[in-house]
Amino acid sequence: PCNDLSLAGARHGLAGEQSSAFWGFVDILKAMKRERRLPPLVLLENVTGFLTSHGGQDFEDALLALNDLGYATDAFIIDAARFVPQSRQRLFVIGIKTREVASFNDSARFYESEVRPPALASFVLMHPDINWCIRQLPPLPKSMQRLADILENLPPNHAMWWSRKRAEYMLNQMSPKHRAQADAMINGSTTRYGTVFRRVRNGKSMAELRTDGIAGCLRTPRGGSGRQILFAAGNGRFGVRLLTPRECARLMGADDFIIKAPLNQALFGFGDAVCVPVIEWIARNYLNPVWIEQYAKEEPPKLAEASVSYKTSAKQIRRPARSTR
Repeated sequence: PCNDLSLAGARHGLAGEQSSAFWGFVDILKAMKRERRLPPLVLLENVTGFLTSHGGQDFEDALLALNDLGYATDAFIIDAARFVPQSRQRLFVIGIKTREVASFNDSARFYESEVRPPALASFVLMHPDINWCIRQLPPLPKSMQRLADILENLPPNHAMWWSRKRAEYMLNQMSPKHRAQADAMINGSTTRYGTVFRRVRNGKSMAELRTDGIAGCLRTPRGGSGRQILFAAGNGRFGVRLLTPRECARLMGADDFIIKAPLNQALFGFGDAVCVPVIEWIARNYLNPVWIEQYAKEEPPKLAEASVSYKTSAKQIRRPARSTR
């Protein structure tokens, strides 16, 4: 869970009540290793705040824990906006169980790139003690899809649309800059769309409008700030509503996913999910090639339950001591 690693959270890191679940995951891998069925590949996903949590110590601890299990590690950052109209930067870590890995120097030319920006490249260069396995990746695609392309065509009398009073209240929560953008949309000759998040600025709840055709990062709907709002305006009119579960599914690349959950449960699910086309790209350009190169001749690992409970309490998990370096 990203709760303790997010820049918007309390930054408790891997010692936090939620994000400490990582150590439970490590315990499961340890049990699988004892039973000689350690997965040959591991893929982790989290917010980019993981990279800087506790000055980078949490990220280092996590990678060293994977190294101790026998995995060489790689890391890169991908924004889902390269695949769908949603801004969603995520840090990915791959563990490869292998006898032969690229050396630190052999991999150096791959460090700084589109998927390994300066902050991540710097971390790699400053931690030669970590068993790295850096792989060159192709350029990311560029999505031509925009916010308007994923919206449902809800009639004006649909229950999702807010009342005039509620919509105007949101407009009045905007700063002069954002209100000017909203007014320009309202007075435009065509209908345009933007998204709005509520944020607390200087102790005051503000509505912040985004108009670049890309939705903000989907979040779990904890409190009013977690729900992403759609602002539709043009020809002297405007409408305001929450994004629908189907629209959230499309923003995660799960266009046809069957949704049977209530609104809040659906928003929680998609806010916690990974973007499907991003994972497909990683599988196609990283995981599958590695499997073919190193494991295609081996018998696939058996899928069975590990002897460690998945429900291990965060308070029961023993975490490694902090490095004193």
